[in-house]
Amino acid sequence: MQTSDARSSGRTSWKRLALVMVPTLATAGALVATMASGALATSFGVSATSFPVAGESFQIRSSRLVGDGFVQFGVVQRGRDGLYPEALTGIRSATLHHLCQSIVQNVPLLGPVTLRFTSTPAHADRLIANAHDLRGDAVFRNINIGQDAGTVQGVPGVQGTPGTFAEQASSVTVDDLRQTTRSISAATFRLPDLHLTVRRGDQSCF
Repeated sequence: MQTSDARSSGRTSWKRLALVMVPTLATAGALVATMASGALATSFGVSATSFPVAGESFQIRSSRLVGDGFVQFGVVQRGRDGLYPEALTGIRSATLHHLCQSIVQNVPLLGPVTLRFTSTPAHADRLIANAHDLRGDAVFRNINIGQDAGTVQGVPGVQGTPGTFAEQASSVTVDDLRQTTRSISAATFRLPDLHLTVRRGDQSCF
C-alpha cells in the first residue's frame, strides 16, 4: 500500500503527530480560519465517498480501535446549512472494543433526548469517518506523513485531491478513542450484543 519504501515499525505519539498533521486538532482552528478566507479553497476536495449530511455532530467512543490499512486527509462535507471542513479517516478493516455512539437532540416539549447504542467488539470493513475532533493514544505502523492525497492506497477507492496533504499507515491502534463527527460509513458494520436506547436528558458517550 505504500508509495515509498516502508518505514521501520515504531511507536508514534498522537500528541506529537498533532504538531505536523494537517487534519489534527492542533491545527484545526487555523485551518478553519484559512479556509474561511479562501486561501485553502483548492486544497480540500469533496470526498467521493461523502453524502449530504444533516450537519448534526455525534460522538463515538471506543476503549480500543485496532485497524489495518489507514489513510487520512482533509475533505469538505456538504450539508443543508453549508460546508463543513473535516478530517477523513479511512480504515480498511477496523475492530472497535466497547463501542459507544450517541447523539443528543432537542425535542419539542421534552427537551434534550439522547439516542445511544453500544456494542462490543464491533467490526467494520472499509470504515470511513469524517471527524472534526478526535482524541486518543495512538500507535501507527509504517506511517508516511505528508504523502500526496491522490496516491494513498491503504483503503481501496479512498483517495484525496491530488497534490494535497495526506498520511497513510499499514496499521493503527488507538486507545480511549473519543471522536466527534458528522458522518460515518462502512461497507459492512457488525455490531455484536447491540443495545440501543432512547432516553430523555444528555446521556452522551463522553
